[in-house]
Amino acid sequence: MREAFIELLRGNADHAREFQGAFDDVQASQAPPVVTVCCADSRVLQDHMWDNDEPGRVFTCANIGNRVVQRTAVGEVVAGDVLYPIAHTGTETAVVVGHTGCGAVTATYDALTGEVAESPGIEHCLALLEPHLEVGLDLLPDDLSRPEAINRLVEYNVDRQVEFLRRSDEVPDSVDLVGVVYDFQDVYSERRGEIHVVNVGGTTDVGELKEEHAEVADRIDRLWTY
Repeated sequence: MREAFIELLRGNADHAREFQGAFDDVQASQAPPVVTVCCADSRVLQDHMWDNDEPGRVFTCANIGNRVVQRTAVGEVVAGDVLYPIAHTGTETAVVVGHTGCGAVTATYDALTGEVAESPGIEHCLALLEPHLEVGLDLLPDDLSRPEAINRLVEYNVDRQVEFLRRSDEVPDSVDLVGVVYDFQDVYSERRGEIHVVNVGGTTDVGELKEEHAEVADRIDRLWTY
């Protein structure tokens, strides 16, 4: 057994000692107020980014590209892992969490601008992103560097995922929909690990968002409008 996993088990022993009584109120059921859809990237600290150490507080989903879309026999639907807490545990806020330098967005960008050979499983995931990012690719300014283009498409992808939730009949209008970007590359600021709100309920205009949500105005920012 590799040392990396053994170290994880040692860490879990510390976790178990610290959280011995933390599960008393949630052993039988859960009612998380928030569901997050994060990118499955080792640099994206799913719960720790919120400084969350409370079991039952955040229902965390993760996949490459922070997708809310699932393809089924009846077409594209809201992914079951995202919809489950909304439908069954009373969750009233859904947050799509993109991140700077996203590998899934980068791979989708490469697939749309050239040829990328991936395994069938990864190709399937990229194929779920491609139709949602293709229009954004055409909207990009011509003078952007590759990293700048990728990070603008990260925002565009967050917008598309929020929009998919907003348009779905399965997600009640009462559910708050928020899109954010987790930055560890000094793109938005030098505060690495900070979360920047880029979309609330489909609204992406920074001035409008700051006026509507003054309590978090200092956390609202975008790289581009289109």
